[in-house]
Amino acid sequence: MDVLVVGRGGREHSIVKKLKTNTNIVNLYVAPGNGGIANDASCVEIDEMDIDNLCEFAKQNGVDFTIVGPENPLNAGIVNEFHKEGLAIFAPTKEAALLEGSKSFAKDFMKKYEIPTAAYGVFTDVNEAKKMVKQQGAPIVIKADGLAAGKGVIVAMTEEEAYQAIDDMLVDKTFSNAGATVVIEEYLEGKEFSLMAFVHENHVYPMLAARDHKRAFDHDQGPNTGGMGAFAPVPDLSKEDYDFTFERILQKTADGMIEEGRPFTGILYAGLMMTKEGPKVIEFNTRFGDPETQVVLPLLKNDLLQVMQDVLAKKDPQLTWYDEACVGVVLASQGYPNDYEKGHRIPEFNPQQKDFVIHAGAKLNDENLVSDGGRVLLVGSRADTIEKASANVYHQLEKTAINTDSFFYRKDIAVTKTRT
Repeated sequence: MDVLVVGRGGREHSIVKKLKTNTNIVNLYVAPGNGGIANDASCVEIDEMDIDNLCEFAKQNGVDFTIVGPENPLNAGIVNEFHKEGLAIFAPTKEAALLEGSKSFAKDFMKKYEIPTAAYGVFTDVNEAKKMVKQQGAPIVIKADGLAAGKGVIVAMTEEEAYQAIDDMLVDKTFSNAGATVVIEEYLEGKEFSLMAFVHENHVYPMLAARDHKRAFDHDQGPNTGGMGAFAPVPDLSKEDYDFTFERILQKTADGMIEEGRPFTGILYAGLMMTKEGPKVIEFNTRFGDPETQVVLPLLKNDLLQVMQDVLAKKDPQLTWYDEACVGVVLASQGYPNDYEKGHRIPEFNPQQKDFVIHAGAKLNDENLVSDGGRVLLVGSRADTIEKASANVYHQLEKTAINTDSFFYRKDIAVTKTRT
C-alpha cells in the first residue's frame, strides 16, 4: 500500500515512525513534512492547507490511505474533498471537526448531552464578558472560541489578568477571528490527563491515558504552550475513572455526534481534569494530541494502519499495549511560546535502545537540521517504569551539547524532584 500523512510536526513524525514498521507500505509520503521526517518518509512540498493539490497528489500517485495530523485542514474540509474523490482517509469531516473548531459548539454540545465539563458562558461583548469575571472571581479561564494553535487559552489567576485576556481577544484581536468569540469557564482544580480513542460512528476504541505539561517552565510556571512534555500511562488514574471517561465522555460524545447529524470518524481526544467530582472535559480535539501521541503510539503493539482499517470496517482492532511506560520531553526555541528565532543548529542525539527522537520544528539547511518552529523536537524513551523512562530521557538531554542560548527544556517532566 501507499500511504499519505498530512502535516509537518512532531505528531506526524511519530505517526510516520509507527507506520514505518509496516512492511506492506511501499511508499510512505508526508505533506509537507519537515527536515527530520525526511529521514523516515518521502516529503512532498504541498502545504497541509492546499487541499486541492493534496487531493490531486493522492489521485495521481495511487495513494491508498491518508491520515491527517493537524486540526486546520480538518476544519477546512479536507476529508469532505477526499470523500468526493472516493479516496480513503481516516479523519473527521468538516462538520464533525467543529467539536474542536468551536469551543462554544463543544460546550453547548456537552451541556445538551450531559457530558461533565466546567460551567461556562459565551461572549462577543467585552463588557458582558468582564461582568461574568466580576461575578465569578478568579482564578478563571478565558478561551478563544476558534483554533489558535494551542495558545488561545488563558488561565487567569487574577481578575486583572482575565480582563486583559478579554481585551486581547475581543478588542486587540490577538487571535484574529479565532478570538472574535470568547468562552469563559470556571477554573477546575485537580490533575489533568488526556484520553484519545479511535472512532468510527458509534464504535469507540480508547487508547492509554497520557498526561502532558502545558506550562513553559518547571513547576508548571510560565505561559501555556502546545505542550512541553508528556508521559503514558497515567499511574494515578484508577480503572473506575478510566472506564467513566470512556463510557460517559468518549462514547457519549460519539453517540451524540450521530444524533447531531455529524457522525465522527478519526481520533477523538478528550483533554480532562480529574476533579473531586470525577473527570470533567476541558477541551476536545478531533485528531491525535501533540505531544501525547509521541508517548502513546510507542506503547501500541498493533500495526497502526491495520487498526485504522479495522475501525473503518467496524471491526474491533483488539488494541494491545506494551506493559511499559513512555516519557517525552520537548526541546523548544528560547522565547517560545512568544517570539523566538529560527535557524539555530539542532543538536544531534544518539538515542539508545528504546530511546527515540521526534522532530517537529525542523528543516534542512545545507544538509544541516536547523530550528524552524517553537517546539523543535521531542526526546522520548520507553522503559519498565515512568521513573526509568524519565531518567533515560534526561540522560540523553544532559549528555548532548545543547546551546542554551538557542533552546530550553523543562527538567521536571515525569519526575518527582526537579533536576539540576
